[in-house]
Amino acid sequence: MDRNTVLKQVNDIFIDVLENKTIILTDQTTASEIDEWDSLNHIHLVVSIEKHFKIRFTSKEIQSWKNVGEMINSIMEKISP
Repeated sequence: MDRNTVLKQVNDIFIDVLENKTIILTDQTTASEIDEWDSLNHIHLVVSIEKHFKIRFTSKEIQSWKNVGEMINSIMEKISP
């Protein structure tokens, strides 16, 4: 699966979890740019992403993300053969 496909799927998860159809993620997108992306919804997003891609993140990984691009990097590392 390529990076753009992963970003599109993560964008769809954000739209679903945050109930905001106007979200358009980029690698540089941060939580401060999306009103609905608070600490509680961050947990919901991570769980939904883990279920969708059938992966698990460590707490250390999650805390290290500064933007969506770093989240996508973690996903790519886990799904790439």
